[in-house]
Amino acid sequence: MQTLETTKTKSSKKPDNSLSGIAGQQRVIIKNVEPQVDHNHFSVKRTVGESVDVYADIFADSHDKVYALLLFKKVGDKTWQEVPMNPIMNDRWTGTFIPKSTGFYEYTILAYIDHYASWQYGLRKKFEAGQDISVEMLIGAEMLEKMAKQCQGSDQKKLKEYAKSFRDTSAENIEVAVARALSDEATQLATKCVNRSHATHYHQTVNVEVERKKALFSTWYEFFPRSTAREEGKHGNFQTAAKILPRVAEMGFDVVYLPPIHPIGKKHRKGLNNALSANPGDPGSCWAIGSDEGGHKDIHPELGTMKDFQDFVWKAGELDIEIALDIAFQCAPDHPYVKEHPQWFKWRPDGTVQYAENPPKKYQDILPINFETEDWQNLWMELKSVIAFWVSMGIKIFRVDNPHTKSFKFWQWCIKEIRSENPEVIFLAEAFTRPRVMEWLAKTGFTQSYTYFTWRNNPYEMREYMLELAKGPMRNYFRPNFWPNTPDILTPDLVHGGESAHIMRLILAATLSSNYGLYGPVYEFGINHPYPGKEEYIDSEKYEVKHWDWNAETRIKEIITIINQVRKDNPALQSTWNVTFAEVQNDSILAYAKKDEESGNIMFMVVNMDSFNTQSAYLKMPMYELGMNFEKPYRLEDQISGAHYTWQGEWNFVELNPYQIPAHVFKVIQD
Repeated sequence: MQTLETTKTKSSKKPDNSLSGIAGQQRVIIKNVEPQVDHNHFSVKRTVGESVDVYADIFADSHDKVYALLLFKKVGDKTWQEVPMNPIMNDRWTGTFIPKSTGFYEYTILAYIDHYASWQYGLRKKFEAGQDISVEMLIGAEMLEKMAKQCQGSDQKKLKEYAKSFRDTSAENIEVAVARALSDEATQLATKCVNRSHATHYHQTVNVEVERKKALFSTWYEFFPRSTAREEGKHGNFQTAAKILPRVAEMGFDVVYLPPIHPIGKKHRKGLNNALSANPGDPGSCWAIGSDEGGHKDIHPELGTMKDFQDFVWKAGELDIEIALDIAFQCAPDHPYVKEHPQWFKWRPDGTVQYAENPPKKYQDILPINFETEDWQNLWMELKSVIAFWVSMGIKIFRVDNPHTKSFKFWQWCIKEIRSENPEVIFLAEAFTRPRVMEWLAKTGFTQSYTYFTWRNNPYEMREYMLELAKGPMRNYFRPNFWPNTPDILTPDLVHGGESAHIMRLILAATLSSNYGLYGPVYEFGINHPYPGKEEYIDSEKYEVKHWDWNAETRIKEIITIINQVRKDNPALQSTWNVTFAEVQNDSILAYAKKDEESGNIMFMVVNMDSFNTQSAYLKMPMYELGMNFEKPYRLEDQISGAHYTWQGEWNFVELNPYQIPAHVFKVIQD
């Protein structure tokens, strides 16, 4: 008896040309594949060991069973690795792979009609209904015999044995044959030896860029090396800055970010508090880069030599700290580029070069680079060489100043070029600008991004923003880095809320985002004097050398040290994406949990975002979302105060006095 699969129909007619190019025997449809960024125009972002959870709509005509595989490999590898996909509901399927090393990966999907599984389904129903299945068993035997021709060795032998047993449909053997037909071993053999010639392949491969773990979990501390001298009135250098590093390491930071370390322009140098003219001895803004002493590949003479810098980087490495340098692609009027490459700048009709402006503000000490220059190719190559130079000096992390004022296409090209040779390099985008612009910069390749965290001032705003970052499409390309302050930003919350606000914002930044940073030592000292009418510090360190008491101890510094250690000890706080918000019966309190699935570590944070008043509330522990047992009590160990509590069930009571401590950071333990 011939089966439908082996029947051939002869026709004297020539094939219709309209049928050419149609894969008529491919019956499976694959669509709505996620994750991908802008229809695969940009790469999905992950870090080593971080799962890529792939979803797709996969279906076919009729009631036949579908089998789907997730295929992935590192770019350049010849062999695809395969992971079975599983149906969720409504023809939505999912599969996961975990990249083991940095670099560029790609994935795709293959799916086909699973004739053996379809046959098994029908066989089971007919057998359980007591129907005659002798023909069904012969169909199964033929199917396995065909598969056996495609296999070798023991697999081929086993398939033939199964097929032979199916052909014995005697009453005494039928139950055994059916059991064998439905067995896991038969299913696995059929899956292994199936003919995939009619399989549907997703129409493209999706790109994934995998970075090192520090891209996802890092703790930043910013300070000015020129303000590290112990003697009043002295200019600090890399040798004095190296003496600060043990203090930073003790506080638990693993990245030290330095503002620009290059020669500072002398023409139109800014004075204290951004005054238009400098007095003798004023150091100027270090973002006004370049003078007769050098440019972007040189070090300010008062900071030391290149050897001093390398010694500083080495000392940091001994303390498990990486140095991050500022990349500010702009020039002082006396930067060597202005004389050597005038075509890289805009010139006004009066013969002067165009300086930076943000009316009514004028920045005569800074010249923007003209990315529309006819000489753009040489410009791009030179700017890329600046980053490559510092990479050769041992720098693997860069904070990029105002990247949104430079060409998007330049960043996309430059970052890919740098990371193709040095995949460990991390780029942080300092772009406090419009949302779509910030998102586009992240898509072009920036590893991490500054955010609007600084201006989210109540639980509702913070919760909505976190859901946007962690649970929406941005999760696949935008890694937030939360900063409560910067040299440019001092929010009213910190000004008016004092110490309690500093502690509250620290805890929020450090436990909501797995990447966060502080500008110190003003933060741990609680310095919060604003420039009148502005959200920035008066007597800004941007324009003067400061003399700090680096040995000073403060309560804020103590809490910073505790929180950074808690982050290191608890894997749940080492990801941004695992946040789950709790229901709270008070609009001033934000409560949220994080769980690390691999270790089972659970952290639960309760934060009073009112810096002036004690707030209390009943709140609901998200036990279901965290996989907790509703019948058992659980312990909460406060990682700041050391207090222990036992809770039972979902709803419990909290009270937080901001002048004592504005937050609980609980470790949750359930036996």
